Amino acid sequence: MTQNNLGIALEILGQRESGTARLDEAVRAYRAALQERTRERVPLAWAETQSNLGTALESLGQRASGTASLEEAVAAYRAASEEYTRERVPLRWAMTQNNLGDALERLGERESGTARLEEAVAALRVALQERTRERVPFDWATTQSNLGDALERLGERESGTARLQEAVAAYDAALAIFVPAGLDRYVESCRIYRDRSIALLDQRRRSLLPER
Repeated sequence: MTQNNLGIALEILGQRESGTARLDEAVRAYRAALQERTRERVPLAWAETQSNLGTALESLGQRASGTASLEEAVAAYRAASEEYTRERVPLRWAMTQNNLGDALERLGERESGTARLEEAVAALRVALQERTRERVPFDWATTQSNLGDALERLGERESGTARLQEAVAAYDAALAIFVPAGLDRYVESCRIYRDRSIALLDQRRRSLLPER
């Protein structure tokens, strides 16, 4: 418990500071916690620490070059989902699927091809099965925004307009919650990416027009 809580505190500090020292410490604390918080002994506590480890590794991966930390984050989220099942803890399962999708999207940005991005879209859509607008509107909107990000990246790499149209729809869904709630930071970010998706969509549509 102490090492897990230490990891949480270090991760919060790391999010507020530049550099990676605190996040590295958080990862070490979570891994130390997992030596005692084993799956066999305390399966849900093990899943919680795996999920926390995933968020710390994902934050590290955003600041570092390469893909190693992001790949480890994906592995940690997948491990957590083995005990955070939909049947047992549906909202924690959905949270883990959302985080997995986010990490896969970030990994997909750095890799060629579309496989990781496809996996990201699938994970985020699965998360929305439990993260519904009626039950958890903010979480639903957050996942919709993440889905928009993954779809936009896919749309950039694929021909056609379907993915980009889906991205715009996902951002619109998120804004339907963020705007009335006055969540200005989320609104600003979402609108930036929505406008970018619309610009890419317009450009793609013009490129598909027959030449005269």
